[in-house]
Amino acid sequence: MASRRNFLHHSACLSTLGLLSVPLIGCASAPASDAARKHAQTRAPKPADKGVRLAAAATPAPATEMEPPPDIFDAQALDLEFWLRPRTLSVVRPASGERAKVLYWKDGDIIDSAYQELCHLMRDVNGKQSAPIDPKLFETLWGTQAFVQRYGFEQPLEILSGYRTRASNTKLIEAGVPAARQSLHIEGKAADIRIANLNAEVLGGLVRSFRQGGVGFYYRPGPRGGWIHADTGLKRIWKG
Repeated sequence: MASRRNFLHHSACLSTLGLLSVPLIGCASAPASDAARKHAQTRAPKPADKGVRLAAAATPAPATEMEPPPDIFDAQALDLEFWLRPRTLSVVRPASGERAKVLYWKDGDIIDSAYQELCHLMRDVNGKQSAPIDPKLFETLWGTQAFVQRYGFEQPLEILSGYRTRASNTKLIEAGVPAARQSLHIEGKAADIRIANLNAEVLGGLVRSFRQGGVGFYYRPGPRGGWIHADTGLKRIWKG
């Protein structure tokens, strides 16, 4: 598993913005000290910089400045206000080229038409079949995306695999692709996801912190760094 020192290839920018040394804004943590508040006011980006993405990081800082606190990505730090806001999920399916931005939950209820649209986006693009997706899975996917957006990550959530027919799952196994014979993908309870430029260790750690089910870390070479399996089954963790 990658070390904390390369948890983001642009983590130095987080330090530059003052996000590593003050409590997370809007989190249900203890109030910040006066010194911390002053630090946040002087180090936080100006309103004009709101659209600047962290991917445009400056020159990397020394390694000693790249060590985040252990709860930098921890869903348990979120307050109730975060969970009561409307939920819009922005996704892309690389296998089909589809992109969508869907408001699927508002005022405490799932919007049925939007839910059906998301289930279609999560379909088996090989077997060309769809199935009901566990709403808890969408909760984790949205929460993950909404959390990292607070740090400037506006990229859509890439769905590499959602629902799978049993036949498609068997073909993956036969092709040597990591897939369990009784995969939760078959039940509409799992997704393989990625967020461009976000290290798989950080993404997986965040998904795990939602405590909704299993998390698999799959590392592969390349600029995207791999992907994360998220499901709503038993709580467990593994490396693929």
